[in-house]
Amino acid sequence: MRLPFRHSVPGCFLVVLIVFFPSLLQAMDLEKRVEKFVLKNGLTVLILERHMSPTVALYIRHRVGSVDEKLGETGLAHFLEHMMFKGTTTIGTKDYQKEVPILSRIKTLGQSIDHERLKGDKADQEKIAGWQEQLEKLQAQHRKLFIPNEIDRLYTENGADHFNATTSQDLTSYFVSLPSNKIELWARIEADRMVNPVFRDFYVERQVIMEERRQRVESDPDGKLYEQFLSTAFSAHPYGRPTLGWPSDMANLSQAAMAEFIRKYHAPNNTVITVVGDVSTPEVMKMIRRYFGPIPAQPLPSPLVTEEPPQMGEKRTRLAMDAHPKLMIGYHKPNMPHQDDYAFDLIESILAKGRTSRLYRRLVLEEGVAENISVVNGIPGSRYPNLFSVFATPRAPHGNDELERLIDEEIERLKNEPVGAQELEKTKNQLRADYIRGLDSNEGLANQLSYFESITGDYRYLTTYLEKLDKVTAADIRLAAQKYLNAENRCVSALVQKKDRRPVTDQSSGPSRY
Repeated sequence: MRLPFRHSVPGCFLVVLIVFFPSLLQAMDLEKRVEKFVLKNGLTVLILERHMSPTVALYIRHRVGSVDEKLGETGLAHFLEHMMFKGTTTIGTKDYQKEVPILSRIKTLGQSIDHERLKGDKADQEKIAGWQEQLEKLQAQHRKLFIPNEIDRLYTENGADHFNATTSQDLTSYFVSLPSNKIELWARIEADRMVNPVFRDFYVERQVIMEERRQRVESDPDGKLYEQFLSTAFSAHPYGRPTLGWPSDMANLSQAAMAEFIRKYHAPNNTVITVVGDVSTPEVMKMIRRYFGPIPAQPLPSPLVTEEPPQMGEKRTRLAMDAHPKLMIGYHKPNMPHQDDYAFDLIESILAKGRTSRLYRRLVLEEGVAENISVVNGIPGSRYPNLFSVFATPRAPHGNDELERLIDEEIERLKNEPVGAQELEKTKNQLRADYIRGLDSNEGLANQLSYFESITGDYRYLTTYLEKLDKVTAADIRLAAQKYLNAENRCVSALVQKKDRRPVTDQSSGPSRY
């Protein structure tokens, strides 16, 4: 499980919490303090009153991400997140009725251009050029009626902090922190966004997300390798698709597809709202029922049936670019709340959390073969079975082969030698501290409560996590490592320098694997 939030907290405060409260969650008694409501339209609401400062953190999470996209529409969830900041029929406009015919013509022209381009070599370039010129004139005309960033302005002028949104493989999230007396403003804005979004600057923003992909993937060796890593590890399951989307899909995303996507997935019965801060629960629920209650529920799409078939042999890929070598290794494993997922949270920390962790101490500090190394349990998401992954960068003159050999040795050690009692307790304390950091603020609590409610269907996963983690034994860790951390169950992706066309070798003996 990847912790969905990281938040700094003073070291002395951590020490006090860990010493006097073996389980912070028990001390806070979250399960009794969180109130859960389900509206008639299926909207789930979690409220935690926390009267520490006159502020409130507000999270809206839709249980939809790139994993839910259709073939040919990859990147749609992320694109929709961008478009949700363009306003509504009442926000972001000088005169919406005047906008309507212009937006309609923009949509028609954009569709015509897309359809013609799809003809490939047979496309009429003169037609495309003419339509493109008309489109640009219409867009310029429309901008005279459009008020950009008005949602941001409304929040900022009312004391907002941490106003943003994210899209992952699993979820789409919108969040903001506000003074407690501004909750009604939030309810009016967000309910309006759910019901009446207007896709202004659609074709302009489509170019923005394509440029984002060029910067984060096409021109970034790490991004390119990671995309190849996932697409190799997941040959059937949509976890192998990039959140930003494949370029050809992104270039043809349509307003019709987006409208259908938001109708199906941003429905109240697919949404969790979490409110944490200086609030009165009855007053908050009165506002939520007033603004969100009338939004109609929608028939939700059938559950995803495509499963990644069991891997019967190791998968290896190589990416040649003019960049520093890098190594990514992923092992298929179950997602939360499977019992083995708790063991892998501990394995993640044992191997690479902090300077005294096994891989960091040996590869970076002692032998100096790696510039950096990290381990993540739960790539790329947690709604479905995922990967336990190792990411490493060799330090010249060492190479990927030597790095992989040493990583393999430490993994074999996990499989063959029980973790010592002192190391296991230290690791559990680290995870307790991570949880404390995530629960120290209104934002952290709202994030985690909404995350676990959305992923597992029950926020109380958060309240039982440390208790179940404490029950994991050295034998459980060893068994999990033996079951999943095997060559036939893994994918290895290596970045090698393009300028060197010869097989990659390094300081270790034997032929290169790449």
